Amino acid sequence: MDYQNINTNDSGMNESVGEIVALENKLLSSPVPSGLKEESIQSINRLKRMVRMGGYSNEFETVSKYIDWIVKIPWGNFSADTLDIYQAKKIMDSSHYGMESVKNLILDYLASMQLKQGNISSRPIIPTQLQMNDESVFQRQAPKTENEHHVSTPVFLFVGLQGVGKTSIAKSIATSMNRKFARVSLGAIGDVRTLRGTPRYSLDGEPGQIVKSLIRCGTMNPVILLDEIEKSSGNAGLLNDVMATLLEVLDPEQNSNFIDHYIDFPVDLSKVMFICTANNLGGLSAALLDRVEVIRFTSYSDQEKEIIAKQYILPNVLEEYSLSDTQVVFSEDVWISIIRPVGFDAGIRQLERNIATIIRSVARKIIEGEPTPITINSENLSQFLNVDQGPLS
Repeated sequence: MDYQNINTNDSGMNESVGEIVALENKLLSSPVPSGLKEESIQSINRLKRMVRMGGYSNEFETVSKYIDWIVKIPWGNFSADTLDIYQAKKIMDSSHYGMESVKNLILDYLASMQLKQGNISSRPIIPTQLQMNDESVFQRQAPKTENEHHVSTPVFLFVGLQGVGKTSIAKSIATSMNRKFARVSLGAIGDVRTLRGTPRYSLDGEPGQIVKSLIRCGTMNPVILLDEIEKSSGNAGLLNDVMATLLEVLDPEQNSNFIDHYIDFPVDLSKVMFICTANNLGGLSAALLDRVEVIRFTSYSDQEKEIIAKQYILPNVLEEYSLSDTQVVFSEDVWISIIRPVGFDAGIRQLERNIATIIRSVARKIIEGEPTPITINSENLSQFLNVDQGPLS
């Protein structure tokens, strides 16, 4: 557009021109793919033509909002994978007891990636402390060597009752691989647009949760957890639409060209590691199950819960409430009552709540002046833990 013919005394017109120029510069300086950039430039050029008529404000809002979204997508930005299987095992062991089958699958995948890239060491790599908050480990346009090959990312479906560790192990997997993590809850999702986005010219147009997860993570290869996929919708028609979209997202033959209805341009999801969770397999299509590796999470035994309580939960709760193990002591005979105060719980969430309740009671007694260490035993447990607390069976 020839801006010389615009009346420069019209401050409103000048302001509009400045907004368009700023929008254009934002687009041109971004790593948006050339095809999408060309399409967006056409929209900006249309704004330039409309600015003379003074009726471009609605169009500007739509185009500006669209460009704001597409420049936020981390096109070509990948985190550098950590393929050290010894470090990965150390991280997963530090946060989860047992789960050897899940851990072995992840270690197998990391080993295959390392083998594909020709990065083989004759002796174990010395583990180093990962710093997930250090943004320097994330590299734009990660360079690829001739020996680097893409390894198909498996899609894991963790199946088990609530509280058995499905979500937390997914977070540990992301940490062990040095990848960003995002969670998308599909519980009671009633509209496939939640995943696939809403067309940009709709009143409420915006990207779906898949693209938003990439934006939140800032990389194109995060670990994305699709939580409770079997609870997507009670409506058969909507559930079929959601399952079809999930099939496209999770299928390596299709997800390299995923189309979000708002972006309306292929987004490559092939480098994303997807992990799904479900309490059961009811409602999941056979086609979807054919594309995932189902891993079943069994209930914890009382013996396993005791180890988890002592080695994982209690230290974390003490740290949360700024207490130490010198201020509170648990007798060995009290653990079974803490683990199962009323009935059996398949997971560890109630166990976590029980320990937190006890520690809060201890904190109150310390504030009230009771000398430490405070000992928790079977005789005084009722002073710290409500006997009616916990699931009934």
